[in-house]
Order: sequence, then C-alpha cells, then structure tokens
Amino acid sequence: MRILIFGAEGQLGTELCRVLGHHDLAPFSHIEADVADLGAVLRQTERIRPDVIINSAAYTDVDGCESARDKAVLVNAIGARNAAIAARRAGAKFVHISTDYVFDGKKDGPYVEYDPPNPLNVYGWSKLLGERMVLEQNPDSFILRVAWLYGPAGRNFVKTMLSLARARDELRVVNDQRGTPTFAGDVANQIDLLIETESYGLYHCTSQGECTWYEFAVEIFRLLGMDLRVVPVSTSEFPRPARRPANSVLDNLLLRVQGMDIMPHWRDSLRDHISEVAGRV
Repeated sequence: MRILIFGAEGQLGTELCRVLGHHDLAPFSHIEADVADLGAVLRQTERIRPDVIINSAAYTDVDGCESARDKAVLVNAIGARNAAIAARRAGAKFVHISTDYVFDGKKDGPYVEYDPPNPLNVYGWSKLLGERMVLEQNPDSFILRVAWLYGPAGRNFVKTMLSLARARDELRVVNDQRGTPTFAGDVANQIDLLIETESYGLYHCTSQGECTWYEFAVEIFRLLGMDLRVVPVSTSEFPRPARRPANSVLDNLLLRVQGMDIMPHWRDSLRDHISEVAGRV
C-alpha cells in the first residue's frame, strides 16, 4: 500500500513512519508540503498517487493558539480540509488526527464519540472545525481523536517532567485534570489496522484507563527509579492563556464494539516505552 503522510516530522508522524515501514511510504514534513497550501498538497498527491493519506500535521501549541487564531484555523481546519480534498481526488483512504480538546471536560465519566463537543479554547475549536471540514469533503475518512500523546520525538509531558527533574528535587504537578497518557506508537499501530478496512468514521483512540497529570508524573518517576518529591496542586496554581478541560478521558467505544480496539492500558505502555522516551531527553 502506498501511504502519503503529512506532518511526518512530528511526534505521531515519526511513529507512523516507523510502524508503517512495511508499506510504501511517502513522508512529508511541514517544509516539504504545508497542508495549509492546497496547491502544494494537490501537487504532491498527484505525483505520489497514494492509496492512503494520513494527516498528522497540526498547530498544537494550545496556549499559542489563543493569540494566533488565524494560524490555528489555517493549519488545523483549512489544512485538514485540503488533505481531505486531495484524498477524495486521488480516490485514497484518508486518516485525520483530532483531539480530546473538542470537549469541555464537564461530563461525569469518559466521553464517547458522539457526545456533544464544546471546546474551551481556540485549539480545540480549530480542531473541531477541521473534523467537520473533513467530513464535508470526504466521507471515506477515519477521524481519530487522541489525547495526552508522548513518544521519543517532539515535546511532551514525559520529556518535560524529566527535564525539570534534572534541575529540581521537588515538582508541583496538576492533580485536577484527568485524561489518558497515550504512546504515539500505539496510535500508529491502531491506524495500521484501520487502513486495512473500510470502517470509516469518527473514533476515539487512546490507551485504556485514566489518571491525573500528577499520577502520570508519579508513575514516570517510579518506573525510572527516580527519588523525587512530586506535590499535587490545582489548575488554579498554574494559570495559562488557554483553558483546559478537567476531564479529557475518552472511551474508544466505536473501536471496541467492532472488535478493533488494540490500544493497551496506559501503565503497560508507559512501562514498555519509558526508557525509549527518556533516552531522547
């Protein structure tokens, strides 16, 4: 299968290139093909003639999006639309990556795919707009909402904790936001399974289980055998430009009922990959 990947240099894109290496890959970085440029996207698609297009390109600076709304919309919404148009014209299956931040976090319990979205910030709003534009342009699409991603490439919570731990003997970590840490390679494995099917639709794609950022940090240091004091604090002690949902837990309902949910528990995946991620800090 010939697969074109936009955003191949990112955290998920890097893992996609690794996991999907048994296919014929055409990976493109932001510099090589900017999804916000419809002409560039169409030219590359016409040249490659892919069977599958995966759009993992995004503007993911959640706080930065608050002061750069136009950029957020251009990349996260228009860029998604452009890639969907290219896939439709090529007759290719299309995979688009979205986010847990389309929800406001007020639900008591995990969100399923068709709970009503209500983003709290510009980033979530731009990604929701991208979802809608994809479905308008190409119904033969897989839209995957992911959350709390980490991996060897790019910036993420695991790397931030380890970097801070080098300079401090105590860390204060938010304990009133819940979600599911998800290894980017596990998402790539799930995509590898999905693209072999025609089960198009909107999916939640996170690891099993849930925790707070504080609990996540404690588990990181426990697995690495690091003696560090971690103090639980409230979100109000770390004011940020963008509001975050208190509940980011997603239920992979539509994957599970079709027998396609291969996402592991977050603790098991963190145990298996923590050394790999820590080695890149």
